[in-house]
Amino acid sequence: MNFPYWLAMPAIVMLFGGVLTFFWRPSKPFIGLVQHLAAGLILAALMIEVFPEMLRTNIVQSTLIFSFVVGVLFMYAVKLTGEHLERRNASQIAQKQFNYGMIITVFIDAALDGVTIGAGFAAGQKVGFALALGLSVEMLFLAMSLISDTIKGKRILWLSMCLSLTILICAVLGYYFLSTSTGNAIAIALAFSAAALVYLVTDELLIEAHEHEEKSYSMLVLF
Repeated sequence: MNFPYWLAMPAIVMLFGGVLTFFWRPSKPFIGLVQHLAAGLILAALMIEVFPEMLRTNIVQSTLIFSFVVGVLFMYAVKLTGEHLERRNASQIAQKQFNYGMIITVFIDAALDGVTIGAGFAAGQKVGFALALGLSVEMLFLAMSLISDTIKGKRILWLSMCLSLTILICAVLGYYFLSTSTGNAIAIALAFSAAALVYLVTDELLIEAHEHEEKSYSMLVLF
């Protein structure tokens, strides 16, 4: 089986986004457009490739539903953990120190995105490429949104590099372990990942996009 080099695309885009924001600080409306584009591509990948691929297996559908629910609960737990850490570090954030809660949750999301890409390529080239494309745009948004009063300059580059390596390593590991697994195992992983991506789109990307000054054509970018 040929190694799918496209699974490195989100990691490369993440690193490119960090380099880009090192020289240029994008406007909030532009970041909002990138968020809408990422949300649209992720939803398209799920509907066109991921969900049909899960249904092609002989796995009991209740197992897929259970995996999907576990994925939702996992993302909810990550959100609660991030909010708890941010409350604990509120004084540090006020003093313009690192927001460790945000950074930890970002790395968890990046690791999960990497595993999702690996699972997609284990299921098939089309599924993997669709997920890699959607998550690449998400990584571009993530790199742009990292910049703040405490994260700028060389810190952006280092953080983007670490996130890029996290995504790449998790993608390779996910592909390595799942490509030799049964179709049912891949379907379970895809169901879990699909839940995480739906949660990402509805609870993060679109909500944050609506917090910015939106263009009149923002929703068209989504669709």
